Amino acid sequence: MTPLEARLTKENEALRQENARQAQEIKLLREKIDLLVRRVFGASSEKMDTDQLLLALEGAEAKKPEASSDALAALEAEPEKTVKPARKPKKKGGISDELLDSLPAVEVVLVPEEVRAEPEAYRLVDEVVTKQLDYQPPRYVCNKIIRQRYARIDEPHRPPVIAVLPTMLERSKAGPGLLASILTAKYCDHLPLYRQQQIAKWRHGIELSRQDMSRWVGLAAEWLQPIYQIILGGVLDGEYAQVDETVIKYLVPGSGRAQHGYFWTIKRPGGDAAFHWATTRAAKVLKKIIPADFSGIIQCDGYSAYPAFAKRHGQPIRLAACWAHARREFVEASQTGAKKADALLIVRLIGHLYNIEARLREQRASGKLRAVIRNSESRPIIERIGTILRHWKRKGRHFPTSQMGKAVDYTLTLWHGLRVFIEEGRIELDNNEVENAIRPTAVGKKNWLFIGDAEAGERSAIVFTVIEACRRRGVDPFEYLREVFTQMPTMAANDYPSLAPDAWLKKRKLPKPSSKAPAVIDASNPQRHCA
Repeated sequence: MTPLEARLTKENEALRQENARQAQEIKLLREKIDLLVRRVFGASSEKMDTDQLLLALEGAEAKKPEASSDALAALEAEPEKTVKPARKPKKKGGISDELLDSLPAVEVVLVPEEVRAEPEAYRLVDEVVTKQLDYQPPRYVCNKIIRQRYARIDEPHRPPVIAVLPTMLERSKAGPGLLASILTAKYCDHLPLYRQQQIAKWRHGIELSRQDMSRWVGLAAEWLQPIYQIILGGVLDGEYAQVDETVIKYLVPGSGRAQHGYFWTIKRPGGDAAFHWATTRAAKVLKKIIPADFSGIIQCDGYSAYPAFAKRHGQPIRLAACWAHARREFVEASQTGAKKADALLIVRLIGHLYNIEARLREQRASGKLRAVIRNSESRPIIERIGTILRHWKRKGRHFPTSQMGKAVDYTLTLWHGLRVFIEEGRIELDNNEVENAIRPTAVGKKNWLFIGDAEAGERSAIVFTVIEACRRRGVDPFEYLREVFTQMPTMAANDYPSLAPDAWLKKRKLPKPSSKAPAVIDASNPQRHCA
């Protein structure tokens, strides 16, 4: 071979290698673009907020444990056992007669024109009653608080006495109902103060200043601070909590653009959720949320802040991982790339775990029973998933930077945490409860876009916590907040626990004294009951 031919052969080989590298890079970039498009524009069950893309694809490199190819072949030869999930009972929809009968009635009597013209010629035979569900818009009222001033007859020289004005906001004309309405509309119905201002102006003819409304929100949040602390203490009063965080934008004066803040959410499965606001996602935030004496299990995703916090925490903390996050990685891998069958295999195996959990929930199994069934039924599935993933990792079956390669690395990195639920019956399979608690904030930020300055984030965390506590108990947040704002000004600080959602709801369920006058319908407003 001549020197020219040798040089051309070498250059040709180099070009082929470069072409193969670029082809592989193009393939991976197309997978990433397809993944991002699916996240932003996909079906609602798989759609993700664009801000949440910053929190995605976390996880460090996993170790490379060995797996026996013979064991893998035996496992893959096993027939798949499909477990049909239990059917959920269908919810009854529509407007039932029971619902209509439970509402205050407004009677409208329709008389035929013939009877109106000649009433003495007709007699009433019967009535045909048609029931409709109607709506009367809310209204603004003026609370005219009359405080009578008294002077002692036997001591006329002493100054007169007068009752203390029971108002939360000094020198303010905002009543408890108005404060409750503003907070409920903003944090439950997700109406920014600007829209509330426009509704009050154009529908009711009332001019409300947004500056005043913002000030009222801040002061109301300060009054709710003791209730927030009670709820937070209840969430962490145990040895198991779920933690997650979500992006919330806020304004920094002079920056010219909204910055990224975070709502850290702590949830006690089966209990309340508490929100904590922070301008950072660093592990030091967890130190402010989790008490120094807390020890137990924290269930979270694969974000590196959690193991960093657990390592520095003074008390022993065990991290439990979330199978929903692991499954999501393989679902996304099944929508991109060439080896979709591998991803679908793992998704199907994880589905068996969820079928077992659905059956346990249907049976209302105790923690001990869940641990026994998981050890006998879930453990073999877990071991099979681990064997398959370690085999793929060892053989280099999937390119490390591909979506499937990332899914394998993510799952193996969190493998010890993913196994915790087998040993602990009280641990949930995933973090879905805390993610469901975050949903109201995700809906809200679509409307109000950002929360204002950093201090507004702390106020929002307090109100969101109280609203979520009401929502979990099926309590109308407006009714609860109105009563809290009515009673708080006349109560001592050590009596505030009686206003916590649990105590408040228990007090309302107590039988009322029989001496109280029966409720009647106010004819001027049939939707209101008055005593």
